[in-house]
Amino acid sequence: MAASTMFNEEQINKMKGLRREPDFIEVQCGCTSRKYGDTIGKLKIFANGQFLIDCVCTTGCKEGNMTPYDFEKHSGKDGARKWTHHIWVSIDEEKAPLHKTVLLKYYKHTSNEASTSCRGKRIFHRDEFIRCSRCKKERRFRMRTKEECRIYHDALLARRWKCVNWPYDKIDCDAGEERSSRRSCRGCPRLPACEGCTTCVCLGCLKCRFKDCNCRTCVDFMQNAEPS
Repeated sequence: MAASTMFNEEQINKMKGLRREPDFIEVQCGCTSRKYGDTIGKLKIFANGQFLIDCVCTTGCKEGNMTPYDFEKHSGKDGARKWTHHIWVSIDEEKAPLHKTVLLKYYKHTSNEASTSCRGKRIFHRDEFIRCSRCKKERRFRMRTKEECRIYHDALLARRWKCVNWPYDKIDCDAGEERSSRRSCRGCPRLPACEGCTTCVCLGCLKCRFKDCNCRTCVDFMQNAEPS
């Protein structure tokens, strides 16, 4: 869809620095830190849902095509990273955080995945287990990288996963299962024997959801999840 048929909300017309191009619009944005004050940028919102920011904080700044997360970091904003709340646009000379504007409805995870990857929010994924369909033993899957998350994701979708499919070592159903005391340690950075908390249990992110996967979980995330 072309930008000329999008971005028609009245609120957008009131945004400072509005510039319309064939495939994107541009508005002035900013991020405020207690130490450095306002850092001003130009937010480009493309018709495909990608968000990019060129910084104009000083005449010598050459930072361009930054993700919102990188712009927030560049501004020196301290505290928790939440760019949807910390980056603002000017509407009728008033600062409005992005999450209170109509702009975020154009944001799409699939268009921003290549640029944001998982840098925006450092989410920890604890180890997970899958039970062999033949011997019923549970095997551990590490979830530290995107590649490891994909291995677990695909194994979980398999209808009859077996020990011989375990990706780390060549084993079969005769191999011993981890002791229960060992299985309780799943890598949570807060508590070794954690049974699941907000620190180690992820409900969906760009590290464990995949745009080339057609399962319902991934499709729903890519289409409906809020930016983080």
